[in-house]
Amino acid sequence: MYNPGVVVLSAENLSKTVRDEPLFENVTLALEEAEKVGIVGRNGTGKSTFLKCLTGEIYPDEGNVSVRKDATVVLLEQTVTYPDGTDLMGYLHLQKCRAFDILTEYQEAIDKGDEKTYTRLFSIIEKENLWDIERRYMAVLTDLGESINPECRMDALSGGQQKKAAIARALALEPDILLLDEPTNHLDIKTIEYLEAWIKTTQKAVIIVTHDRHILNECCSTIWELDRKHFYRHPGSFSAYLERKAERLRMEEKHEERRETILRRELEWLKRGPKARTGKDKGRKDRIDQMLSERTKVYEDKPRDFQSAERRLGKKILEIENISKSYDGKMLFSGFSFSFVKGQKLALIGDNGTGKSTLLDILSGHIEPDSGMIDKGINTIFGYYDQLGRDLESTKTVLEYTEDIGERVIMGDGEEVSASRFLELFGFPVQMQRTPIGMLSGGERRRLYLVTRLVQNPNFLLFDEPTNDLDIDTMERLEEYITSFPGCAVISSHDRTFLDMTTDMTLVIENGKISLFPGCYSEWKESRKAEDLQRKAVAVPAPQSQKRQERERKGLSFKEQKEKESIEKEIEELEVLIKELEDSFSSVETTELGTLAERTRKYEDARSSLDEKTERWIELEDKAGN
Repeated sequence: MYNPGVVVLSAENLSKTVRDEPLFENVTLALEEAEKVGIVGRNGTGKSTFLKCLTGEIYPDEGNVSVRKDATVVLLEQTVTYPDGTDLMGYLHLQKCRAFDILTEYQEAIDKGDEKTYTRLFSIIEKENLWDIERRYMAVLTDLGESINPECRMDALSGGQQKKAAIARALALEPDILLLDEPTNHLDIKTIEYLEAWIKTTQKAVIIVTHDRHILNECCSTIWELDRKHFYRHPGSFSAYLERKAERLRMEEKHEERRETILRRELEWLKRGPKARTGKDKGRKDRIDQMLSERTKVYEDKPRDFQSAERRLGKKILEIENISKSYDGKMLFSGFSFSFVKGQKLALIGDNGTGKSTLLDILSGHIEPDSGMIDKGINTIFGYYDQLGRDLESTKTVLEYTEDIGERVIMGDGEEVSASRFLELFGFPVQMQRTPIGMLSGGERRRLYLVTRLVQNPNFLLFDEPTNDLDIDTMERLEEYITSFPGCAVISSHDRTFLDMTTDMTLVIENGKISLFPGCYSEWKESRKAEDLQRKAVAVPAPQSQKRQERERKGLSFKEQKEKESIEKEIEELEVLIKELEDSFSSVETTELGTLAERTRKYEDARSSLDEKTERWIELEDKAGN
């Protein structure tokens, strides 16, 4: 039984400064029981630090945090960490919480032979069912699609498996308050949908820092925005927050326009240069300096769109013919052929380990396929945002790293700017450009790496999880860039909103094959749901008894029975046609089924007809008494 309206955690006048830079000041917020809060804000503004202040891992400079006496708090951090030699079950017990404190004390009492203590603790363990934590931990891992030996070492697991272990640990502990810091990084979409479903249905309080707009909109009832050192509380969904933020920015813009008018008058007064300055004049000059300072800050905060000069594509862009690839005896994919045409934007989806990164490496020429051929056009220039280079372990400063790629950058409108100026446009002010890359946050490093990929003026984009650790503002600008990008793009991402906003076709890797769907991710998902329903509806029935056949005849008229049989044949024919069309989408050349555009229209008509036929079949099936 939960009690909405009851406060389980509160922060009062919280302030924190890091490296002489205030991250947030005088924050006063409260979290209610069962409330789902999303925290948004630019990278480097202090969101992760704020979560650690709530758990007590970091002490604030001022203010205090209060947690309800009987409430347990668990933080799922961005990075999975553990000592060398830790196995899967040992990782579970690394979590600091009351339950494991009791279990550890119980084991120590047994080792010491302290019968009184371990008898007392055994009673608590039984009453609170603490033995069940390990079972729940392995059960959640199974639900996440992982069957791992509890004695398996953590360093032998993939990044995705480690993140699933961290999620399983957090959920198995069943905390009253769960804090999630960018939980979707390194996960496949199936796992993200599992986590999303858990957040939506749990009666626990949840605070989540994420750039996943789908989760923010579907799961969160409140948004806390961290903007320029202050938190703003927005009740309602993420969509409602965006509307309120737009209104706030409009008000700020009007205020800025009024300030510009006053500043213009004051600057004219300053230019006249009175011969003598009174105390009143000195105060007026100080106010002018203050307005100029605020004006600069506002302009620095305004977002800029990603742009780069266009590089023309040739007639041949990228031809793929019957490629295959396997690792350690496991076939990732085989028999894939495709020919790119200008302007195509394709999403690349599949479970972790199915070969998405491998396919991008093959397309870019980093590795060779086991069989088949890749033929790249002579004018095709890749901009590849891969999984490794974006970590940027360089000892160079932000400016040095960028200048190594190019000291001058040609923008989309033909303007040429210095590397330093270009960095300013994308959120790296001059004072930050001398910062060693090693001192940047994870999100800042990825933003820097992303920008340097675009600086190269590519005409074919290959993106492997580009949204990991990027803030929403940067993602939205990247979406605008890709949408207006005239070349080709293949994007592997777990961010469903990002895929829907940037792509119009979908490559799906599953069961060792790559198939092409002529639509965005959400359309593919809906198509899969419809297929599942149709498979259940038109599944071949088991041999019926004579009695059941008589009931069916009794329920349907002779005409209706004939109609039902006719519909079943039509459904089978439509399913065959749909399968043939889906298989044909791997080629953009004209086939016996028509051009790509004609095949797409036929596909949409066939799907619509199949839906209608299936609905009528279900009506008749219900009437027959099945």
